[in-house]
Amino acid sequence: MKTVAILDYGLGNLRSVMRGLERSGAHALITADIETASSADGIVLPGVGAFSQGMEQLRTIQDTLIAYVRDAPVLGICLGMQMLMEWSEEHGLHRGLGLVPGTVRRFPKEDGFKVPHMGWNTIRINNESPLFDGIPQESYVYFVHSYYADTAPEYRASTTSYICPFASSLQNGNAFGVQFHPEKSGAVGLKILENFIDLL
Repeated sequence: MKTVAILDYGLGNLRSVMRGLERSGAHALITADIETASSADGIVLPGVGAFSQGMEQLRTIQDTLIAYVRDAPVLGICLGMQMLMEWSEEHGLHRGLGLVPGTVRRFPKEDGFKVPHMGWNTIRINNESPLFDGIPQESYVYFVHSYYADTAPEYRASTTSYICPFASSLQNGNAFGVQFHPEKSGAVGLKILENFIDLL
C-alpha cells in the first residue's frame, strides 16, 4: 500500500482529504514535518484560505518540497494547487513555489455571476494526464474559490468555464494540481485520488 503524506502547514481541510485518500486505497498520514513527508511515496498539499498566508507557512520547507517534486509526485488541492504557481495577485503580488509557470488571478466581475465560484461544475480534459484515466469528459466536481490559475495550455490538464475559462487542474512533470476538491466530488473525485495513488 502506498503512503501519502498530507502536509499540515496550518491551512486545510486535512481530515476529509485523509478520508478520501484512504477510501481510494492509500495509507494516508497527516504531518507537519517535511522530513516525514519526504519519506512518503507522494505528498498532498491541501489548502483553504489566503495565498500569502499559505506561502508564509511554507517558506521554511519550500526548498525541500521543490526538491521532492523532482523525484516523486505532489498533488496540490485548491489553495495547494494555486501555490504551485509562480505568482498570485491575491492581496498584492506574492511569489509561489514556481513549479508551474503562470499567475493566480481573481475572477473578474460580471453580471449574473457570484464570486466565489462555489458548487458543482464540469471539467473539460485537455491534455493526456494520468489523473483523469477513466474519467469521462464533462464530469462534475466541486469548487470553492475566488481566484484561478492563469497558465499556458500545455500545463492545463483540464479547464472549466466560470466567467472565463480557467485551469481547473494542472500538471508539470511531477507537480499536479486540482482547483476543485476531489474529496468532496463523489465517485469522480475518489477516482482522481486513486489515479494519483497509482502514479506513486
